Amino acid sequence: MKHFFLSLSAAAFSFLSAQNIMNNPGSNHGNKFEQLGTILPTPNNYRAASGAPGHSYWQQRADYDIDVTLDEKNTSIIGSEWVTYYNNSPDKLSYLWLQLDENQHDPLVDGNNMDESSLPNTLTDQSIKGFQLKERLTGLGDKIDEVTDELGKPLKFTINQTMMRIDLPNSLPSKGKVKFKIRWHYKMPNRMDVGGRGGYEYFADDGNYLFTLTQWYPRMCVYSDFQGWQNKQYLGRGEFALAFGNFKVKMTVPADHLVCSTGECQNYAQVLSAAQLARWQKAQTAKEPVEIGLLDDAKKAELTKNPSGATKTWIFKADSVRDFAWGSSRKYIWDAMPVTCEKKRVMCMSFYPKEAYNLYRRYSTKVVAHTIKTYSKYTIAYPYPVAQSIEAANGMEYPMICFNFGRTEKDGTYTEGTKNGMIMVIIHEVGHNFFPMIINSDERQWSWMDEGLNTFMQFITEQEWDSNYPSNRGPAHKMVDYFRLPKNQLEPIMINSENINNFGANAYGKPATALTILRETVMGRELFDYAFKVYCNRWAFKHPEPADFFRTLEDASGVDLDWFWRAWFFDTEPVDVSLDTVKVFQISDNKKVPVKIDTVVSYPKSKEFEYITQIRNRQSGLKGLVQQDTSLQDFYYTYKGETTTTKETRDKYSNYESLPDSLFNKYSSHYFYELKFTNKGGCVSPIILEWTYADGSKEIERINAYIWRKNEKEVTKAYMKSKKVIAVLIDPYLETGDISVKNNVWNIKNEPTKFDAFKTKAGAVRGQSSGGTNPMQKAKAK
Repeated sequence: MKHFFLSLSAAAFSFLSAQNIMNNPGSNHGNKFEQLGTILPTPNNYRAASGAPGHSYWQQRADYDIDVTLDEKNTSIIGSEWVTYYNNSPDKLSYLWLQLDENQHDPLVDGNNMDESSLPNTLTDQSIKGFQLKERLTGLGDKIDEVTDELGKPLKFTINQTMMRIDLPNSLPSKGKVKFKIRWHYKMPNRMDVGGRGGYEYFADDGNYLFTLTQWYPRMCVYSDFQGWQNKQYLGRGEFALAFGNFKVKMTVPADHLVCSTGECQNYAQVLSAAQLARWQKAQTAKEPVEIGLLDDAKKAELTKNPSGATKTWIFKADSVRDFAWGSSRKYIWDAMPVTCEKKRVMCMSFYPKEAYNLYRRYSTKVVAHTIKTYSKYTIAYPYPVAQSIEAANGMEYPMICFNFGRTEKDGTYTEGTKNGMIMVIIHEVGHNFFPMIINSDERQWSWMDEGLNTFMQFITEQEWDSNYPSNRGPAHKMVDYFRLPKNQLEPIMINSENINNFGANAYGKPATALTILRETVMGRELFDYAFKVYCNRWAFKHPEPADFFRTLEDASGVDLDWFWRAWFFDTEPVDVSLDTVKVFQISDNKKVPVKIDTVVSYPKSKEFEYITQIRNRQSGLKGLVQQDTSLQDFYYTYKGETTTTKETRDKYSNYESLPDSLFNKYSSHYFYELKFTNKGGCVSPIILEWTYADGSKEIERINAYIWRKNEKEVTKAYMKSKKVIAVLIDPYLETGDISVKNNVWNIKNEPTKFDAFKTKAGAVRGQSSGGTNPMQKAKAK
């Protein structure tokens, strides 16, 4: 007896697919799976093809010895610095470039007049202030008083907006060093008025200031193997490219101020009171944050305001850092606790005004500690002795110190949203210690290499802080609104920092989503985590470029990801995979028997949803509570599946080899399914299937993105199942970023909610009223 197999075999699928490509050359193959080739720079002695630093890799070094005075009365900075610059390159250098970032506030620089503007429909105080920007910036910016060599001889210098070139009397040879001195001063901006990362905030209620000193000293530009001097102007968004070095900084400030800073303080015994010093020593072994600068002391200092005008000089040292920032205020409360991180003790600290006390005292230092430990687990062991969070009504990062927001209402209360926002910003800014403060990418050129990688790690850290934490970036489904935008509003990730329209989505959200998809969906956690850690260790305290990242992840994992980099980093096409048809068959005696599926599966709109990261965290024992994500309501819609076959289909199957009796007896009760998928979005993607069986059980199957490699537009996949399938769902955990879930279902519908039922009933009543079927209307008409 002959029994015919009524579904295509895998071999037949491959044959027909290849035949289709030969018959229609170029019609369905857009090179999405070709190697990146010349898109990436050619490997060389400095940067290896593996993504590692090459055997001739080099980078420059700059050491700083700085004396600075904070003039609170005049809100000014007066400083002098000795810079020792080491030329580790193979090149002779006839000039040096330095960054004068404070010139961002000079009213004449390009960054203050190069963006387009339009008139608002309604003029407000803020819009009027926008027209007055130049007047508000008058008098701001760096004033260079002197540049001299080691012997005190003047050096010629030229200022070009936010950059300064020093012309050397003699070229600096390879492996040589040069030492020079700069004296400068500037008036600090009111950052709450004119913006920017550094300056002061004035508290009118108590007449005091909170100073944040960032980009405050002339800093060496990076000279590198891949671009020479990075002297692209600072326009405000594209942040910084900086060389590593050692710092010794002396800050002279009002005597009643507390100072927080990059590095370790060298003279706490001289600048702290006996009580403060005792509390600092107690904090060294504490298991909970110890308040060192007390709330009551800060309130008293706000009232007295240093009546004698006395000053104190704080001394900090920091080694192997790319930058140096600090804060100073009499308003500061200060708490600290140690954390053991990869067998090393790190002092975690927070400084904050009374306006943030109820939030920061409770959470900040603990979040710092959690962040340092979590990042160290997935990247490199945190190498510095200190990590700090400073409340300053904004967010910005520097080595060992960052400035964040998170203030309570005047009565000390706060909302859940404010608390979560504060936790998110602290994690993000403390996380920047790793990207780019240690893994030192060029922010001026590639924002995604620090913001994107850091936002990805921020998501992991948020979920390990609390699995109910409402992470806004990282999960793929959180980005679909951006992916759905018209094509002319989308940009590749690989775009210069200053040229991005939707900066938050493009530099933060999309890269974080891409890496989450790599980790959870494409590579798997084990391969991804290993490769990501290799990248971080390879490029710690060095200057990585995008190609180094791409190559390292492939080199360390053994996974070809060129298709993924093309799709997610160099292109803008979205993921939109459609489940077009599902054909169901069983083996029959010389004829086809399509199987009719009578049951339609219902997915309630209010069903509890776990995205893939939460599921795997729960399975691995990380914070077991599950978050219900209400943003996923209305995602599933009725989709009518195909359960019949056409004559063309019957003819196609009739030519296949007969099935032996032994196999027929074994598989006669099985079901065979043929699924057809269309790539409507253009971005090739893995396909994740959820099968729902008649007995109520479910099964997940994953199809590698390489299924699209021979036909990027449509593919077909056949399955044999021992149980009857009554529903199929693509991307059940919304992990691929698919922009249209309406076409992801077969034989599924939503259960109506109470609100849906109300709408239906209300619509029926309105229909009766308008259509004249209401008996009350008929009675009145008579």
